[in-house]
Amino acid sequence: MLRRPSLAVTLMLVVVTVSPSVLEAQGRTRARELGVAPGVFEPGPLNGITDVAGVRVGQVTIIEGDDVRTGVTAILPHEGNPYLERVPAALHVGNGYGKLLGVTQLRELGELETPILLTCTLCVWKAADAMTEWMLERADMASVGSINPVVGETNDGALNAIRRRPIGADHVRRALDGATGGPVAEGSVGAGTGTVAFGWKGGIGTSSRVLPVSLGGWTVGVLVQANFGGVLQVLGAPVGKALGQYAFRDVADQERGDGSIMIVVATDAPLSDRNLERLAARGIMGLARTGSSASNGSGDYVLAFSTAREVRRRPLTPGTAGRDTRQRTVEDLANEPMSGLFQAVVEATEEAIYNSMFAATGVTGNGRTVEALPLDKVRAVLRQYGIAVP
Repeated sequence: MLRRPSLAVTLMLVVVTVSPSVLEAQGRTRARELGVAPGVFEPGPLNGITDVAGVRVGQVTIIEGDDVRTGVTAILPHEGNPYLERVPAALHVGNGYGKLLGVTQLRELGELETPILLTCTLCVWKAADAMTEWMLERADMASVGSINPVVGETNDGALNAIRRRPIGADHVRRALDGATGGPVAEGSVGAGTGTVAFGWKGGIGTSSRVLPVSLGGWTVGVLVQANFGGVLQVLGAPVGKALGQYAFRDVADQERGDGSIMIVVATDAPLSDRNLERLAARGIMGLARTGSSASNGSGDYVLAFSTAREVRRRPLTPGTAGRDTRQRTVEDLANEPMSGLFQAVVEATEEAIYNSMFAATGVTGNGRTVEALPLDKVRAVLRQYGIAVP
């Protein structure tokens, strides 16, 4: 748990990774180390979105005084300029209660031209402005007169003084500049610093799946910003009910499972934006497995993109003639092989959500304390329902 400092001190930290030993020292762990391994496919080496080659994640955690608990998480699709080398992308909306910026153009063109930022609800526009400046400053962007920043959010106002809109341009730049392809920090970090899930501490979580060679050998990675509610279940075991914390537990209860989740899906499979939208839709199935019902006040969004070089798009350069700049020949995966990818994204989304909670530490902020999910009690419930855990 974070202790309230006696002085109004600001801690700004670029988070790159939290090692298993650090999680263990905090009494936390990833889901797989607890024996919770959803599905049938194997994860990649990092069991994270960065198992998709080229994808990088940067995070900044902001803790200020007694009331600011928030941050920024940046997802970069590859190591080049995302504006000049665009990746096909798509969006699926489970429930549209949210402020996801830049999605009308993303849906219209079926492509992503900036990194994806995640932050707090009232910080979306400040984060977008900072990322726009960061991109326009590049030497290869001198002639650019329009840009479409994509920024997602969840409302961390329970633990964070959200009306202060504490995200600054420096935080965004640190997250973008500090993005790496290594292990991704999870739990109460970055855009997950002040989030709450199922009444316990939520946060950032990630997972991946690698398909067998016979199914294409593709990798699917998922990163979530978990800040939603419902009736928590883990591998089907009714953990929320068993621990007495869940939505609608009595008729007078005002807890209705509200909140939001951002789900970002990356794959190296060469997919069109049409099949990426189909892939994104399956992320909601992974969310449902954890016990969410996508309540009225929950913004449930899935953004999916492909990093495959053969489907990337380059904008027409002003003043350039020639068919090679106006037509594209791409290798697009057919519909039939999509089933394996669908299964992979369901599994990885489910596990990423578990990781966001299992790794999260309790946080005190803005006059409230939200405890971490008690993993010892989770073990007991899982054993009760015949699920083998260490």
